[in-house]
Amino acid sequence: MSNPYFRNLPEFEYVNRTQRGRSEGDYSVVKNFFKRGKLREDIFQDITFFTKYIVQGDDRPDTVASKVYNDPTLDWLVLMANNIINVQSEWPMSQGDFHAYVTNKYDEETLYSGIHHYESREVKTTDNSIIISAGQRVGVGQSVSYYDDALGQHVRATDVALPITNFAHEEKLNDDKRNIFVLKASYLNIVFDDLEEIMEYKKGSTQYVSETLVQGDNIRLFD
Repeated sequence: MSNPYFRNLPEFEYVNRTQRGRSEGDYSVVKNFFKRGKLREDIFQDITFFTKYIVQGDDRPDTVASKVYNDPTLDWLVLMANNIINVQSEWPMSQGDFHAYVTNKYDEETLYSGIHHYESREVKTTDNSIIISAGQRVGVGQSVSYYDDALGQHVRATDVALPITNFAHEEKLNDDKRNIFVLKASYLNIVFDDLEEIMEYKKGSTQYVSETLVQGDNIRLFD
């Protein structure tokens, strides 16, 4: 099943203008990291191709790939399925990294006692009709008045706003990143085939050498 992403990257052959490669015909071959694969649009937009997944503990993309596909080298597919480009900012932090992040951002008192914002508690009528859902951002001291049909009178709820500390806010931001999607294993071959096609160079360019190699000039001059 293994299909390492970087193995599929095509190559780029450029004129080597370093001290060791001054001649015009001296080329160096490198992987073309600017060639980026992506899931086919019809797959990406169809939820039936995916399964909801919650990242556990300090799991990394390769750990998730190992659990889901029994292949840690498919970590790129886990990231691609969630359109994650920057793992540092878009993947949930480990416990150690999260602790280092929040303690660097806040002092201890501000971290646990400082109020970041207020959120609403759920407010319902006697017959369970929701007036205000939980988790909405509200102002301090927020209140709400409504008519309760079952009671036959107007009701005023004054304790609507709940304080959210800086720690709780940062923890929720990190935990929200744990909710991802993984491509179902039955569709892996479709993605592998598409990736190979996307990564191929097409004929027609003067730089074309083969499906996996193009040739060009490096415009950077050595000192």
